[in-house]
Amino acid sequence: MTANVAGYLLQLLAGRWLGVAGYSPFASLLAVQLLCAVPALALQNVVAREVVRGASVESARALALRCAGIVAVVAVPLAPIVSAVLKVSITASIAALVAAPILVLLSGEQGILQGRIHFRELALVLGGAGIARVTPALIVLGLGGGTTAALGAAAAGIAIAALAARRAVDLQESSRTGSDHEASAPAELSSGSGWERVRSRIDGAGVLPVFRAAQVQAALMALSSADLIVARIVLDENDAGRYSLGAIAAKIAFWLPQAVGVVLYPRMAQPQHSARAVRSALAVLMAVGAVAVAGAAVAAPLAPLFAGQDYAPVQGVLWVFALDGALLAILQAALLSAIAADRTAPAAITWIGLAVGVGIMLTCAHSVTSLITIATVTVAVTTVVITALALRTAHVETGSASRVPGFGASGT
Repeated sequence: MTANVAGYLLQLLAGRWLGVAGYSPFASLLAVQLLCAVPALALQNVVAREVVRGASVESARALALRCAGIVAVVAVPLAPIVSAVLKVSITASIAALVAAPILVLLSGEQGILQGRIHFRELALVLGGAGIARVTPALIVLGLGGGTTAALGAAAAGIAIAALAARRAVDLQESSRTGSDHEASAPAELSSGSGWERVRSRIDGAGVLPVFRAAQVQAALMALSSADLIVARIVLDENDAGRYSLGAIAAKIAFWLPQAVGVVLYPRMAQPQHSARAVRSALAVLMAVGAVAVAGAAVAAPLAPLFAGQDYAPVQGVLWVFALDGALLAILQAALLSAIAADRTAPAAITWIGLAVGVGIMLTCAHSVTSLITIATVTVAVTTVVITALALRTAHVETGSASRVPGFGASGT
């Protein structure tokens, strides 16, 4: 929550300080940065999953370093493309993209803490990283700096957070004893042969599991950010800026309950607990989403007071933005369960939904209301299909695990 509040504060103040026209490119570059964070999110999930199953810290960090190198190489040719598509300066594009490989290294450390079930330390890292990213950017914006300087300052803050996260992991690992290590392992891996099989598989896995998880994360991030990019294409400068601010409500509803997936993900990665963990995550997210939508509807009249009267036209549809974000949060949990089981087929469904939705947006959306309506309907249909598939898959996984010696009550 601390990290998310910091992120929302950055966007609200940037919207006020940069103005309607100036905020639009800033928000679009933040959306691009979110898309470039896909490898980082994928890496964290893969590292957490494999640490739950017995991977060492050394192998996890080696994987993170390889992934960061790949992301850095890919980000270089993207800068001029982003500059041309979003009509921003090349330096602004570079400032947004430079954070991508740093986020990968940070997420590797977060994945280790998540897989070790060190949620208190993970919370400190997540909250600290949010503050370290936002504070320099706010200082730059407050001093009159523009989009490029703010994004560059944010990247420097992320680098500091990555170093702090590595230190936190080192402190935890140094305090672990042999008995603690065995006690924290999943029960199904307690036998020597089980440990050896898992360690051998992880150490030789390379970056392919991350690529598989990345396509799932990429589909989700693309679906959550595509409307912001389309807004720059189909709306005029002022309406695109208003849409970007309205999208903050969607981001709040999307990211606020992120801790639900973080905490339940290690159990999703254990087949005997998968079905229950998925059901619990979806139930909590539905309840949180309902509260977020109702809160957006009630608080809508306050939006112009915080962001300025230029944004008054979007207050009537803020609840639709919140609904879009709440549905994305449910979709994220369903896709996390697919990554936990190392299944990537649901990504194809998400990509299909995205393609259809973007096509309709480009041809039929001519206002803020029509654009967010199309985006929300697209997310709703995609979420229903993938959630049903996730529940079915988790049920099958749990049933299979209960019949295998060493899994569940029947085998212990």
